Amino acid sequence: MFDSFPGGASERLDRPTYHADLGRVYSSGIGFLNKLERGQHFKERGFPSWEAFADGDWERALSLADDRREDYTQELRQASRLGVTHRRLRVVEFPITPYVQWELFVLRVRVDLGDDIKVLDARDISSIERTRLVPEEVVILGDVAMYEVVYDEDGNAAGANRYADRSLIRETNAGFDALYERGEGFHDFFDREILNLAPPRVSGVATGSRGSR
Repeated sequence: MFDSFPGGASERLDRPTYHADLGRVYSSGIGFLNKLERGQHFKERGFPSWEAFADGDWERALSLADDRREDYTQELRQASRLGVTHRRLRVVEFPITPYVQWELFVLRVRVDLGDDIKVLDARDISSIERTRLVPEEVVILGDVAMYEVVYDEDGNAAGANRYADRSLIRETNAGFDALYERGEGFHDFFDREILNLAPPRVSGVATGSRGSR
């Protein structure tokens, strides 16, 4: 699973170019968008909820996450107009990191609006990851384009590697499908593992940039 991914030919895009290219391809009739997230620590400068989280203001972070409902509603409406189905799989390690705890509250807003998101316990794929972890973050747009989001050593989004080999894209997407089938329903996981956690102890985290939630 994902065996060919590390050796695939790709083009490195800086962050603005990546976002522009993704938007262009997204609107071109791709049919679906699949997103796999494996990394457990990121920074999201400019995203108000994350900024509040990084400052240690948990209640404000959750309130600001909820304020994004209208934005997410518009995204889902656009997807519907374009005929693009979305699926996201979030791999979670234990103990749960403060970042992932925060992110799952943000993703809950999306799920409540109809986004299709599952969660996968990293321990359930330990046999797959004996030699390497699954990709940290990959966005697959139909069989047209695939992006491996890349970060600097401080966790800031720095652009993406763009893959256009359709056989590689199909192989990677098959790996995504297999993991997605193993995933747990978002609310089942969230209610059991996240809802009753104490607020994470985070204060004064240096801000960085990951990308759009």
